[in-house]
Amino acid sequence: MMKSMKLEFYLGAVALVFVFMGIWIGCRVNVRRENLEVVSPSTALPENGSFITQPIISKREEEVLKLMAEGLSNQEIADRLFVSLNTVKTHSSNLFIKLDVKRRTQAIHRARELGLLL
Repeated sequence: MMKSMKLEFYLGAVALVFVFMGIWIGCRVNVRRENLEVVSPSTALPENGSFITQPIISKREEEVLKLMAEGLSNQEIADRLFVSLNTVKTHSSNLFIKLDVKRRTQAIHRARELGLLL
């Protein structure tokens, strides 16, 4: 009976050590994440010009953006660029992320603010 209690005691002690190690590692990782700064592409830039002044968009995303500004639907854009509808949706989604917007009208407005559209 005493031997089985010793085994359970040791197993419990080892389990507690691993629990405390997990908590300690989790706290260390969480502290590092809190110290990171998230910078979106549309964040205001410092006056010294050390950052890129506008989000980098691909040529195809620029074409999709211009056609959006003309008022074309996704299907019309796909037909005009000879790509699939899903490809246009992917480019649109990437534009929304890069311009930090949620809708087409916001994307067009933001693009004009940044000088991507005339």
